[in-house]
Amino acid sequence: MSLAGIFTAGPSVWLHIGEPQALAPEPSPKPADERAKKLRRARTIVLRALLIALLVRTFIGETSVVPTPSMEGTILVGDHLFWGKALYGPEIPLLHWRLPRLRTIRRGDIIAFRFPKDPQQTFLKRVAAVGGDQVEIRAGELFVNGKTVKEAYAIHRCSSPASHRWEQMTARIVPHGTLFVLGDNRDDSSDSRDWGTVPEENVIGSPLFVFWSYDAPSKAWLDQAPKHPVQFYSSVVTHFFSRTRWSRMGTLL
Repeated sequence: MSLAGIFTAGPSVWLHIGEPQALAPEPSPKPADERAKKLRRARTIVLRALLIALLVRTFIGETSVVPTPSMEGTILVGDHLFWGKALYGPEIPLLHWRLPRLRTIRRGDIIAFRFPKDPQQTFLKRVAAVGGDQVEIRAGELFVNGKTVKEAYAIHRCSSPASHRWEQMTARIVPHGTLFVLGDNRDDSSDSRDWGTVPEENVIGSPLFVFWSYDAPSKAWLDQAPKHPVQFYSSVVTHFFSRTRWSRMGTLL
């Protein structure tokens, strides 16, 4: 049998090797299909971004502005903070389960917590004493377990007669599982001297650094009038460079 016979006797595909057939051109995608594909892609990107933002806010940290002067000396009105949550047992959304807290809260820590009288509000204070401690204030000086606490960060201005009432506080025992907190601006702070201790489970984080600071009074940040936000943030755009406290940016806490 000749070599040619082998090829002709094989499968029919061998007969067409030298004769490729022209393929029909693929139909071009319709504009409507292209728009739908771009819309799906954009939707996917947005959903992923929202999911990442939610995970970061829930388990890692979040940002907030400080609207009051209770921590002045350390944190100013208008400081925008990033505070960490991961070590303080963040709560799983919807389930209301909290992960284990990995950090022990110590005296001197600045903490963010749910205000015991209104859990919808988040407060920022410094821990002066922990559960089991005896805390006392004499002539504006803090004593914990009978020993003076050196507080280089504390401010005492005594600018009004009402502020003098906080210069003295008889000894108290802090209940176990709670924290006695104070504002660094001792004459202008609503804290444990006034409304009592903070349950440890109310602690949700601690400030890490100042990422932006804008010089504006408390009333500018707290005003709830309907038109105020538009007016205020228009002013922020106008005075952004002149009123930004550039030296505060990146300040570690």
